[in-house]
Amino acid sequence: MPDFPRLRRFSLFFAAALLGTLLLAAPSARAQGKRKVIQFTGIVASGDSLLGVPGATLYVPKAGRGTASNAYGYFSMAVLAGDSIIIRSLGYANELIVIPPDFQRQSYSVIVRMREDATMLEEVRVFPYTTERDFKKAFLALRLPTERGSAAADNLNAELMDRIFRTQPMGAVANFRQTMDRQQYAQDVRAGIAPNQYTNNPLLNPFSWLKLVQQVKNGEFKKKNNDDY
Repeated sequence: MPDFPRLRRFSLFFAAALLGTLLLAAPSARAQGKRKVIQFTGIVASGDSLLGVPGATLYVPKAGRGTASNAYGYFSMAVLAGDSIIIRSLGYANELIVIPPDFQRQSYSVIVRMREDATMLEEVRVFPYTTERDFKKAFLALRLPTERGSAAADNLNAELMDRIFRTQPMGAVANFRQTMDRQQYAQDVRAGIAPNQYTNNPLLNPFSWLKLVQQVKNGEFKKKNNDDY
């Protein structure tokens, strides 16, 4: 005949032990599912020159957060272990940085070397006719109106052209050139070769003084017999 009191006590002990094990394992599982917060810092540089790239964007696609580098190419942002960061800048190829999932330190620092990537678009020629031969035939048969009093003459008015020039929005090509010029000027400023009040003044330019001394040694300023000053 089975001993029911002993079996009941064993069942209660087993249930209590199982409940305690589950309670102790829950915080550990929750800690394993939570990723560590890491301070991601570094410098975005142009190739091997180590000159900072200003305005480069750093973006975590899955999290929807990011930042941009300052005038010296430095950046700092909070990420999670295992995050993938995409670095972008106009005129350079995209770079990808992956934080190791098991990274244990509180900070992660890198130097991102951007590679130049100039994309050249193919030429697109648009004609209002089926073939180029039809376009030439229609162009040769075209009869232009007299210039005076025509709409073309009114559109070529000097005042109107000046107003269009001053109000014309910047296109894609001009915007790209301006961005590249600003980046180059920022790099020249940090390198100490950018134009300033000292380099533009010939009296403060050492190369101008060197040229003057060389001209004096060569006798270029001596008065000649036939010269009348």
